[in-house]
Amino acid sequence: MTTAFLNRIATAVPKYDVHDTFVVFAEKMLTDPRLSTIFRRMASRADIVHRYSFLDPRNDSGQISSHYAHEFYRTGNFPNTARRMEMFEQNAPRLMKKVVNQLALSEDERSGITHVLVTCCTGFYAPGLDFEIVDHLGLSADVERTMVGFMGCYAAINALKLARHIVRSDPKAGVLMVNLELCTLHFQETQELDQMLSFLIFADGAAASLISAREQGFALDSFKAVTVPETKGLITWKIGDLGFDMFLSGKVPLDLSRSLHGGELKDERDGIDLWAVHPGGRSILDAVERGLELPADALAASREVLSAFGNMSSATVMFVLQRIMQHARPGQRGCAMAFGPGLTAETMRFHAV
Repeated sequence: MTTAFLNRIATAVPKYDVHDTFVVFAEKMLTDPRLSTIFRRMASRADIVHRYSFLDPRNDSGQISSHYAHEFYRTGNFPNTARRMEMFEQNAPRLMKKVVNQLALSEDERSGITHVLVTCCTGFYAPGLDFEIVDHLGLSADVERTMVGFMGCYAAINALKLARHIVRSDPKAGVLMVNLELCTLHFQETQELDQMLSFLIFADGAAASLISAREQGFALDSFKAVTVPETKGLITWKIGDLGFDMFLSGKVPLDLSRSLHGGELKDERDGIDLWAVHPGGRSILDAVERGLELPADALAASREVLSAFGNMSSATVMFVLQRIMQHARPGQRGCAMAFGPGLTAETMRFHAV
């Protein structure tokens, strides 16, 4: 049976570093001093230094534009879902072009692309990003396009699973995968701390990668999905009138840690050299480390991505895999893992060649 390889990965973010601005803005929205104190404590413990957005955080130009964060998110007048989707349609293609260009496909690679996969849970329109990718690269009109939509942070691993199936069924296939999220489109005007987390951890970002039968990068060995029992309501992502509504329960880290501690992956961890865990937040990484009883440096790449970029939903685990790929030695074995609504953990086993 043909082996599929994740050949290489490119990543990109918008130009505006918004972390400090968004944290201050969110704290000012809270009218209860007690909640403000709790939020400040949460921010200080988040282990995030930078997050990027297509929204300009500056407030000193005197200009009125929806691309300025203070205009898009006006107190008492946050945008409706239609307006947020308009902004997605305007800005997502720019980030897509940036990351696809950074993948630097050769002419042979470009002409060999037979499938385009896109993951996104933060914006939709049609013809969508899959069509725009084909148009931007001048790909063949018969390229097969698939959108993996609204699956959340683990969607990239689902798409890699699909790419593996494609290559194993057709060794001549070339799969271009793009994971793009504009999470900063969906901040909510709320007094609920669980929803205010979005102001604290989520960011915009994109990854592009090439998957083929060419022996380069990471061999995609196997995949497994695990849904933790009785956790359906712990992470939810729903379309509302004022954007997409995120709920992330504080119970997630504990339930995740317990599930991993009692699972088969814990018994197999000694055979794994490389860990690419989706950095959904510091508490999530701590829960994985604790549940699998990993050494303190095992999740270094994940913690670096969290600090430098925050949580970019489906794109984030690809940022981690990119860092690991840069230093992996042939023969090293790895496990990628991401989490999302369900509560579901999607895992991918791989090895470096």
